[in-house]
Amino acid sequence: MTNARDIQLDALRGVAVTLVLYSHFLAPGGSSFVGHLGVRLFFVLSGFLITRLLLDARDTSAFASGPALRSFYARRMLRIFPPYFAVLALAWFASEQSRPSLAWHALYLSNFWYARQNDWTPWLLCHFWSLSIEEQFYLAWPLIVLLAPRRRIEAIAIGVIAFSLAYRFYWPIAANPALARDLLPPASM
Repeated sequence: MTNARDIQLDALRGVAVTLVLYSHFLAPGGSSFVGHLGVRLFFVLSGFLITRLLLDARDTSAFASGPALRSFYARRMLRIFPPYFAVLALAWFASEQSRPSLAWHALYLSNFWYARQNDWTPWLLCHFWSLSIEEQFYLAWPLIVLLAPRRRIEAIAIGVIAFSLAYRFYWPIAANPALARDLLPPASM
């Protein structure tokens, strides 16, 4: 049954990627709503899969939070760091415009850079905002799932969702800078 579930999730991931690609290359008038929907769908899938992985680790008989956290972070680093930093190195050589913001990108703070600037410059690296959100999630969420008392995880998840919704409803009223509405972590919880 797990294989059927993973195939379905892979199909949803394909839908998310298709929505983003449509928004970037085919949407009339540069409409970004469909792309935002795709990115949010990807975040939901990622959150579900990571939470499932962490809860499975927690449910093993040999569970210890320290080794589980180290294992989780090591897997993420091995999977994401090499291609990510290779692209940043290419950006260093390919675009002088990217150099002033490279430290922000190297620290997975691209979303804060673009929100602070309220502009998508440098455009070459603007897609890193969503990866920064993912990395910020990967940094915080495992600590919560693996260290919080098991009986509190559901309440914490509901609280995080409620906070995110409150942020999303409040920010359009106080949207200054406007990009912060979509790029800061509370918008993607």
